[in-house]
Amino acid sequence: MEEVLDIKEMLDREAARINNPEFIDADPVQFPRRFSDVRDIEIVSLLCSTIAWGNRKMICRDCEKMLALMDYQPYNYVADEGYEDLPEGNIHRTFFNRNLRHYLRGLRRIYARHGSLQDFARAEGIAASEAPSWMLVAALNRELADANGGVRDSRCTPQNLDTTALKRVNMALRWLVRRDGIVDLGVWDVISPSQLFIPLDVHVGRVSRGLGLLSRKQDDRRAVVELTDTLRRFRPNDPVLYDYALFGLGIEFKG
Repeated sequence: MEEVLDIKEMLDREAARINNPEFIDADPVQFPRRFSDVRDIEIVSLLCSTIAWGNRKMICRDCEKMLALMDYQPYNYVADEGYEDLPEGNIHRTFFNRNLRHYLRGLRRIYARHGSLQDFARAEGIAASEAPSWMLVAALNRELADANGGVRDSRCTPQNLDTTALKRVNMALRWLVRRDGIVDLGVWDVISPSQLFIPLDVHVGRVSRGLGLLSRKQDDRRAVVELTDTLRRFRPNDPVLYDYALFGLGIEFKG
């Protein structure tokens, strides 16, 4: 019991150290924070999280490039179908303009029918699910495919929902749902922070196993559920706060 309390105290301390305004300028969360219209925030959260793999400096550079393609008016760009005029080009690593076009066609379909991504999520009933982020992506996959002649694109959203850790969408949902007024925006109320899942990548997985928080060896959906359930014991109403702690410890361990 004492060891568990020690781990919680360490995680709380590390989360408080990282979860501060200075974190914002070097992280992709800076991009949705530039906007006040919830529709812009939703679109930018999804798109910037979609390309959030690899070096953070490169991710931020390429998020800027993607916003520039949309004339820094993401919702208007989607509504006006500006993406249909995109030339061939690369945005980030293996994510290309054609992938962005695919994604935005689906988002336009959603916004035309529901007005906001949150209202789409509400209509899909994700709050009643034990795994709302996976349920949301299943619905997104359906809409993106319908808007693109039945074609699916795993560069936009994962298709293997039984196994994927869904790291990038879980991160976007952290931005949209958590509302402590520090880094995350907290503009959604369709689900509560208690329903979020940890954005699991190789670094978070390594740190979590080192701390005894995670036993599963693969960084997959089952590992996300296991780790989040463990973190809920420490903070039932806001387990994903500890994403900051595990991120910070991962940086230290790499160093």
